[in-house]
Amino acid sequence: MKKIKFMDVSFRDGFQSCYGARVKTDDFLPVLEAAVNAGTDNFEIGGGARFQSLYFYCQEDAFDMMDRAREVVGPDINLQTLARGANVVGLVSQSRDIIDLHARMFKKHGITTIRNFDALMDVRNIAYSGQCIHNAGLKHQVVIALMGLPPGLKETYCHTPQFYLDKLKAILDAGIPYDSVAFKDASGTTTPAVVYESIKGARKMLPEGTVIEFHTHDTAGMGVACNFAAIEAGADIIDLAMAPVSGGTAEVDILTMWHRLRGTDYTLDIDHEKIIEVEAMFIDHMDKYYMPPEAKEVNPVIPFSPMPGGALTANTQMMRDNNSLHLFPEVIRNMRDVVAKGGYGSSVTPVSQFYFQQAFANTVQGPWKKITESYGKMVLGYFGKTPAAPDPEIVKLASEQLGLEPTTEDVHDINDRNPELGIEYNKKMLEKDGLPLSEENIFISATCGAKGIAFLKGDGPLGIRYKADVEAEAAKKVMPKAPANAPAAPAPKSSSGNYTVTVDGHAYNVTVAEGSGAVQSIAPVTPAPVASGSAASSGDGTPVESAMPGTVIAIEVEVGDMVNEGDDVLVIEAMKMESPVKAPKSGKVISIEVSSGDAIASGDVLMYIG
Repeated sequence: MKKIKFMDVSFRDGFQSCYGARVKTDDFLPVLEAAVNAGTDNFEIGGGARFQSLYFYCQEDAFDMMDRAREVVGPDINLQTLARGANVVGLVSQSRDIIDLHARMFKKHGITTIRNFDALMDVRNIAYSGQCIHNAGLKHQVVIALMGLPPGLKETYCHTPQFYLDKLKAILDAGIPYDSVAFKDASGTTTPAVVYESIKGARKMLPEGTVIEFHTHDTAGMGVACNFAAIEAGADIIDLAMAPVSGGTAEVDILTMWHRLRGTDYTLDIDHEKIIEVEAMFIDHMDKYYMPPEAKEVNPVIPFSPMPGGALTANTQMMRDNNSLHLFPEVIRNMRDVVAKGGYGSSVTPVSQFYFQQAFANTVQGPWKKITESYGKMVLGYFGKTPAAPDPEIVKLASEQLGLEPTTEDVHDINDRNPELGIEYNKKMLEKDGLPLSEENIFISATCGAKGIAFLKGDGPLGIRYKADVEAEAAKKVMPKAPANAPAAPAPKSSSGNYTVTVDGHAYNVTVAEGSGAVQSIAPVTPAPVASGSAASSGDGTPVESAMPGTVIAIEVEVGDMVNEGDDVLVIEAMKMESPVKAPKSGKVISIEVSSGDAIASGDVLMYIG
């Protein structure tokens, strides 16, 4: 009987998929120690969204988390992190010196292996980062990024077994040093048949003894079947998780997969009774955190519009925070067109966020009225070469709206010329705020930007969603009933009138009767038409509006400043991305209607320019 190894991804991808990566270190380290004592020796512990999220939301240092995890597990356990090629652990691609710094810092802080992928499968984007990982003395796990194409599309090559094997051959031909190969499906949309043929072909292509690992999510309900297909095709390791962060948008549970293998020629090398105990402990330790219901759901429409488990809950959390969750089904439907016209890059961070942002823009502003900056740069080639050529009309729109020409240049060369990237630039950012110039701080500044600096200054807000807080928020929306024997509250001078009430992001006109306070009528608010170019209530200037819901994280101008059309005037965090808002015209900033930290809705006026 063949023993199949597994990597427990609970403490990285599980957290990302179920809690938006917002979990405190103190709450999971005892469970990590218990899992080691139960016999697990292979963990995904950081990287991906579990780097930025610690600074953005948890107000913790990711390097400290890695050090503490290594102390808990001892010297011999494999601790693995996830890297996004030229993006390393951020959402924007970096210059070569920061990519090299990433590998050296992660080695310094106790990491054994880095799984390295590029969503576009542009081999150039993983060649340099892979060499840096190898040079730092880490194990390099190179990735083939999988995704199932929505049915009904005409594409016959991208995301087929032959496509994946051709990409693997390109990696081998490029001479990239690697220690193992992973087939990673972040959206859980690849069919078992494609998984089987791809890994079977890779097993024939790779040198004997090469370790092949398989990763998928159960978002579409195919996780168990795909894991078994990978095993039968020759995979050595599969990625699994523990309850409460298993199933649904996360990975298949360790116990579920162990049960599936009973009576076959394969088994997981576990003591299932010990795993049951650890899972019970894990459930107890995570009970304080709010888990959105969609995190544990199998969603049958995901194969039609591939959305990664690790991004789905992060996006729905932000939409819930900004009263736009009711738009989610339509955004998912619009993703199919966005994927097809964008060149079929794998739906995994950051490309999944490019897709989602553009699908959201198409939902709220009309199809292709506005090309979002990141999606536009992707189709123009500024993140690398897409698997297929993007739609020419979309490329033209992106070029016109962003003022950029298409390019085939290596991303690293583009970024090395950028004066706002690199070690020296981030040293200046630290010096500006009087912060120590450690290599760790330089890397935090480079990958986390203004939020990283805020953390280092001690100014960052806590953004964890605890269950008690969510329940308290819900309770505030419900008017408590007065006891039957309670004295009547004094009536206001006038309880009559018309009011606008917002419920779950929808506005309603409510008419209240004189004296009694009884509701006479409720009707949806019909937005008043706004003349093109007219200002809102101020009556002066051109409004600068938000194209999507999010949180204001930086205001780049002050009242009285002169700006040019296209200048960045404000930065919004939306859908896991920092998105600059640009001036729609040249002129003077008349007023600023928001503050840093404000939650905003789509269409909100942010400032006026005269």
